[in-house]
Amino acid sequence: MDVRNHSTIFEFILLGLSADPHAQALLFVLFLIVYLMTLLGNLVIFLVIRTDSHLHTPMYFFLSHLSFLDFCFSSATVPNLLKNLLSQKKIISVKDCLAQVFFLSDSGGTEACLLSVMAYDRYVAICYPLLYGQIMSNQLCKGLVWGSWVLGFLDAFINILLAMDLDFCGNQCIPHYSCELPSLFPLSCSDVSINFTVMLCSSLLHGLGTCVLIIFSYTFIVSTILSISSSTGRRKAFSTCFSHITTVLLFYGSAVLRYSTPNSDSPLELIFSVQYSVITPLLNPLIYSLKNNEVKTAIKRSLKKYLQYFTERW
Repeated sequence: MDVRNHSTIFEFILLGLSADPHAQALLFVLFLIVYLMTLLGNLVIFLVIRTDSHLHTPMYFFLSHLSFLDFCFSSATVPNLLKNLLSQKKIISVKDCLAQVFFLSDSGGTEACLLSVMAYDRYVAICYPLLYGQIMSNQLCKGLVWGSWVLGFLDAFINILLAMDLDFCGNQCIPHYSCELPSLFPLSCSDVSINFTVMLCSSLLHGLGTCVLIIFSYTFIVSTILSISSSTGRRKAFSTCFSHITTVLLFYGSAVLRYSTPNSDSPLELIFSVQYSVITPLLNPLIYSLKNNEVKTAIKRSLKKYLQYFTERW
């Protein structure tokens, strides 16, 4: 399409979740509570793991990074959503929109890699328990985490670099409460075939690749657990994987529901999107804190320590 025949636009209108002022006020209160709980939950998990020496193990090292990622993932979407719920003009500049796309892609892609790393950690812990400390060395753990961050960044950077060359004209409305790359392609008057191909390839390699690694790890984990003769041993081995399995199913399940729905303004698409970008970061710290005795004990220990500190000072 010839860009010269169209006026280039520099801002988009996010249509959001509802046009009803009363519904917007209710949604604002609801999402504010969810966002504050998300920040608090992930921050508590992150700080407790970093400060409690009992949790300085590979599994909790990875969990601390997962909590930080959920903190970032939620913060890339919800603050702008809250602002728009209070605004009559739900406008976002093209630059801010692309920035949101980048941070969502970066944190989401990194989390997918980190979940596969955590699956490998559980594989080593259950299949090679005597060699666990030797295999999962401090150097390897840091390398796996930084590798996840680098892959997530490169995936987001390549896609956003191509998106920055797009010209937008005509329709300004995005039938959503946040900016996501697939939603921007219909608004562009440039040729998006290369952008779409790169996005599809990177999504398949990144998403499908990490999913295959997780399935591969759990195939060996389940095989090893089933070979344990003691029912108590099988139950104990499975319990060490329960929180991670739940997180994986929640992350990939909500992502599949979100991105398998065509881009539209249908309520179902918005519900899946809220589940993926708002609810999932809230539930992850709850899953690990409620189902993990070591985390619960560490949180209680930290609270007791800080209460004693403030009591002595006052």
